[in-house]
Amino acid sequence: MTRQHWVRFAIGDSTGFGTLEGGSRIRVCRGDLFDGAEPTDEVLGLADVTLLMPMQPGKVIALWNNFHALGAKLNLPVPAEPLYLLKTPNSYLAPGGTIRQPRSDGKVVFEGELAIVIGKTCSGVAERDALSHVFGYACANDVTVADILNRDASFAQWTRAKGFDTFCPIGPSIATGLDPATLRVQTLLNGELRQDYPISDMRFPVARLVSLISQDLTLAPGDAILCGTSIGVGSMKPGSTVEVRIEGIGTLSNRYEPRHSGSG
Repeated sequence: MTRQHWVRFAIGDSTGFGTLEGGSRIRVCRGDLFDGAEPTDEVLGLADVTLLMPMQPGKVIALWNNFHALGAKLNLPVPAEPLYLLKTPNSYLAPGGTIRQPRSDGKVVFEGELAIVIGKTCSGVAERDALSHVFGYACANDVTVADILNRDASFAQWTRAKGFDTFCPIGPSIATGLDPATLRVQTLLNGELRQDYPISDMRFPVARLVSLISQDLTLAPGDAILCGTSIGVGSMKPGSTVEVRIEGIGTLSNRYEPRHSGSG
């Protein structure tokens, strides 16, 4: 697949999608992002639009314990199959959007991750065919209220801890034509590098991950799989800026702010 960067955008009362050109322009496309998109003659300045999440996922699947380095640090057993949860649609957030502090108390942490974006309906596919169902890759931040997870000893609260409003930024673009095994994820908090790890350290590489998850769930165009995170996860305080940077894809930047006083 050709190396391109696909974005969705809003301008005025309209939305659209296209490809980045020269880092400052968008070549507007028509049709379906995942099925025969065609370029038009219209070009917009990147500074003149508001970027949206680069796709509209029906579901976002997030992995746990998928990196050797973090698993070894936490002394976690090696999983026999992918361990995953679902991020809820209310958590989806555009690049540049504001992550809001939850009403509940707790330590909020960033988790910089690679997102796999599905481009073709995928159900029970073999590993050898899995990459043909992948459209491309994006940056993601799997934000979590860490101390909610095991607050109740009888029930691990993964969905609640990771499902708060604005807790799933993805973007800024979907990059195609990349070899994911060559990528590195870097996460910066207020400009300070906190995470820097290779995707090649994944327990379940991309093709195997897509194949195994597709045995359980039908994956649809626009769905995303967050590949899990590695060493360096940390807490962030309101007023912070967190950036997830993957060379070849771009930088996903979001502010973490307190919920507005008086909000419902």
